[in-house]
Amino acid sequence: MVLFRSFVFLLVLYLLQGSDTSFVQLNNNGYEGIIIAINPGVPENEALIEKIKNMVTAASTYLFEATERRFFFKNVSILIPDTWKENPQYKRPKHESYTHADVLVAPPTLPDRDEPYTKQFKLCEEKGEYIHFTPDVVLGKKQNEYGPTDRLLVHEWAHLRWGVFDEYNEDEPFYSASSKRIEATRCSTGITGVNRVYKCQGNSCVFNKCKIDPKTKLYEKNCQFFPDKDQTEMTSIMFMQGITSVVKFCNKQNHNEEAPSLQNKKCEFRSTWEVISNSEDFKNTTPMVESPPSPVFSLLRIRDRIVCLVLDKSGSMGGYNRLNRMNQAAKYFLLQVVENGTWVGMVHFDSTANIKRKLIQIISTNERNMLVNSLPTAASGGTSICAGIKAAFQTIREIYSQLDGSEIVLLTDGEDGYAKSCLNEVKESGAIIHFIALGPSADHAVIEMSDVTGGKHLFVSDEVQNNGLIDAFGTLASGNADISQKSIEIESKGLTLNDNHWMNGTVIIDSTVGKDTFFLITWLKQQPIISLLDPNGTPMNISTVDATSKMAYFSIPGTAKVGVWTYSLQAKADSETLTITVNSRAANSSVAPITVNAKMNKDTNSFPSPMIVYAEILQGNIPILGANVTAFIESSSGKTEVLELFDNGAGADTFKDDGVYSRYFTAYSENGRYSLKIRAHGGANTATQNLRHPPNRAVYIPGWVVDGKIEGNPPRPEINKDTQTNLESFTRAAIGSAFVVSNISTFPLPDLYPPSQITDLEATPDGDMINLTWTAPGDNFDVGKVKQYIIRISGSILDLRDKFDDALQVNTTDLLPNEANSKETFTFKPGNISEENATHIFIAIRSVDNSNLRSKVSNIAQVALFIPQGDTDEIHPNPNHGISISSLVLLVVGCVVLVSIILSVTICILNKKKIPNQPRTAF
Repeated sequence: MVLFRSFVFLLVLYLLQGSDTSFVQLNNNGYEGIIIAINPGVPENEALIEKIKNMVTAASTYLFEATERRFFFKNVSILIPDTWKENPQYKRPKHESYTHADVLVAPPTLPDRDEPYTKQFKLCEEKGEYIHFTPDVVLGKKQNEYGPTDRLLVHEWAHLRWGVFDEYNEDEPFYSASSKRIEATRCSTGITGVNRVYKCQGNSCVFNKCKIDPKTKLYEKNCQFFPDKDQTEMTSIMFMQGITSVVKFCNKQNHNEEAPSLQNKKCEFRSTWEVISNSEDFKNTTPMVESPPSPVFSLLRIRDRIVCLVLDKSGSMGGYNRLNRMNQAAKYFLLQVVENGTWVGMVHFDSTANIKRKLIQIISTNERNMLVNSLPTAASGGTSICAGIKAAFQTIREIYSQLDGSEIVLLTDGEDGYAKSCLNEVKESGAIIHFIALGPSADHAVIEMSDVTGGKHLFVSDEVQNNGLIDAFGTLASGNADISQKSIEIESKGLTLNDNHWMNGTVIIDSTVGKDTFFLITWLKQQPIISLLDPNGTPMNISTVDATSKMAYFSIPGTAKVGVWTYSLQAKADSETLTITVNSRAANSSVAPITVNAKMNKDTNSFPSPMIVYAEILQGNIPILGANVTAFIESSSGKTEVLELFDNGAGADTFKDDGVYSRYFTAYSENGRYSLKIRAHGGANTATQNLRHPPNRAVYIPGWVVDGKIEGNPPRPEINKDTQTNLESFTRAAIGSAFVVSNISTFPLPDLYPPSQITDLEATPDGDMINLTWTAPGDNFDVGKVKQYIIRISGSILDLRDKFDDALQVNTTDLLPNEANSKETFTFKPGNISEENATHIFIAIRSVDNSNLRSKVSNIAQVALFIPQGDTDEIHPNPNHGISISSLVLLVVGCVVLVSIILSVTICILNKKKIPNQPRTAF
């Protein structure tokens, strides 16, 4: 297990996630602003850069033809890590960073796991997060298994840009077709091949015919589809782009609606081309007449991090304890969050700006303390945001002639009518603006600055107990930093104490963290009595008390003990508000820490459109399952909604067990900004790693049929179940970017939200009965309980989808719905469906809430009315490429033998006629 963990971390040396805040834009049919980032864990290899260029150039041509002359790759930035040597060709990045990478070139998640994939956990037609390629894939070492790299890039680009899904399904690789045969899940069915079980022992591999499982009536578990090497079928790129003849996406005419592909399941049986044709990209372009130019590449290398704090000290900061809270949070950032080696400066502003600290490089605690001592002490004056930003530019230019890639952390609580006046200067500067909006009146114009520069937009209310300001500064670790250097928030909690003066709790330090562990306690009125015990019950002394800033903190030397730490805070004043924050860093450079990433599905929303909350829990790039995940969504006035998130593949959750926990959010209370905070807890023996192959990836080709013989590729490494051990207990906290909601009515409204669509309906036959299972939706999407279920069946999948209300209804009188996210079961005996010659019974459900609002029709489950036929023939030559030489020889020899036999028999008969009858001789 230790070796396994070491491998995981060494190959994901940096935990650098891509993001949907992509800079990609479509301009005159060409995609601009693409970022391909090489992970710092990849050894230096200049050939990799050339291979990336070749891949993108060839992919641009392939994409152009596949999309009927609509799209191509116009310009691409290749982000090179600072672990690689300097080169005169390498420029300093501007807004480009690992946080915004569209394609990551990084080591495999697990040993020999080179599958190309796209991090995609949103709904059909919504953009993905990023594409992941390993160096071996880019270098062309995995072409037999996955196909040429240019075709791989187009396959994954379709996931990333247009939100389509794969036209295969490893969980359901075969299905019972209407032809009464077992077919491989694919699109189109014109792709030919054979189904075989491929087994290898040592250097010896054998191919066996697939047997039919008596329970599923489909092929056994290890059966695989081996495509013919030579094909004539031109579709589809989202099934097996590695086939030479495949140059198009499946369209409405050749789409296989019968197959249980992910594309059918997630996109309501629409073909990939139908989804692409409905995209904004498609609607805003027309086919080109001329061929597109070749892509233009920029080579960018990560440099030292530069950060300038631009802090509001205007008169309004004197209210609601804002100035002191800002200082507490800024001290936390300077003492604990910002990484060694970073250059940091500081500007104060009100109606004018003042450079309080020129850039200094943090090497030790001395530089950190110098910066802490430069924080503002009094609030007065007006608000000039542009003055503060321009002073920060001046500070940075004193050391660096260019602002490219520098970061400005701007905190303000007020409005400034002139903030837009410097927007263009900010856009052209190359600097990144992180905006912390404190209170409900913080200027909205600055949001655009953070958006266009790729910075973060964070909102903090005046509710001190929510600890939002400290959380906001805590999330500003470098997006390009080594994960072993990055600060990870373990706990963040606050409480306003009225009758009870005690705030008690525990903090779990798991073995993946513990280095540089930092406890921070703040109070509003008077210093509390603080008690902190390590896992052995040994008391810890809080080393630093800052009475002026009303905070105390304690750094644990070395590595903190693994286990449960206990704290007790006793308030000395009535109506006291206390907070505790704990963060740490990776304990060991060979073990990736557990992390949490939080986000909403969009940054702006108009009522009544629902939103979706996402929280992704990973160790390295490995999903963590079985955690308890809670979202806290706070409005501008401080009202907080609490939601439990689920990774169950139902409701808002697109994929089960992918480590992404999701939930719909519709409880809007007011117009304005909202903040998102996530708390995650993994219990011992409940949280596990998911080592399965990631979804939304290029299909692994097990081998090819060539001239009637299977040429197998190396089998994929089997998942060692011994490594799927339960994790120890852990806790994490994280915040997401702010989001803005508008058009919320102040008048009472009727019920606007139907139950969510059921997406995991499954049907299994049991004699003459059919058993159904699904996850219960709620009265409002996935919250509450529905009033009833309507179940209908049909012999036609399309009729059930398009004319659900006309299909035969199942009696569900005895079916009483459960609370949302519960597991539902129902058994029924199907009636006689009206379709003649039907080969399947198709089943779907709609839910009805108390306001008689209906959900969308569920995914469609099916039960075969026959025992499908398996393969009857041995492996045979592919008819698409004629008769092989060996087959021709056998045919000719067979004909010669047959003719010889006929001639021999004929001669024999003629000879008998010439010989007279002779008496039989006896002994």
